[in-house]
Amino acid sequence: MRTLTFGMNVSLDGYVAAPGDDLGWGVPSDELFQWWSDRVAATELSLYGRRLWETMSSHWPTADQQPGVTPAEVEFARRWCAMPKVVFSSTERPVDWNTRLVTGDALSEIARLKAENGGPMDIGGATLAAAAMRAGLVDELVLATAPVVLGGGVPYFPALDSRIDLTLVETREFPGGVLLTRYQVRR
Repeated sequence: MRTLTFGMNVSLDGYVAAPGDDLGWGVPSDELFQWWSDRVAATELSLYGRRLWETMSSHWPTADQQPGVTPAEVEFARRWCAMPKVVFSSTERPVDWNTRLVTGDALSEIARLKAENGGPMDIGGATLAAAAMRAGLVDELVLATAPVVLGGGVPYFPALDSRIDLTLVETREFPGGVLLTRYQVRR
């Protein structure tokens, strides 16, 4: 059985995006960016909600061709394009870059993918991850907590019907005061 991890940059008050879907507050240091890039390299399958997919696919497929691109960004772009991905969207839209579109029941498909043999899966997109968390499908949470309070926006944690007990398995501090914490869900 595969493990499913929900990991994102998050503000101290628990938001993954500021009002207006602003992500500018969460620009990672070079060291944190490399950590996320290595995570992409170690992920066998990544699951995306529509909005995060649109954000990622509008930038990374051509990021390695942009003026001033860093070697780390080139590496991440190539890793991201090569990594198998599944996009969950209720409307059909073209997908590319080693990606498959699922327009049906996301939770059933995520459960099916988890039941397969294989390497780790990541899930991204607050709405999709929230549904997977409520359904008990998420095995790990990774938070790269930035020292900023946004006061509102898109929350990392969804409203839940019952609590989720966690075990801390990793902490690491990055430049700029970002604290990475990784938790396993206790079952």
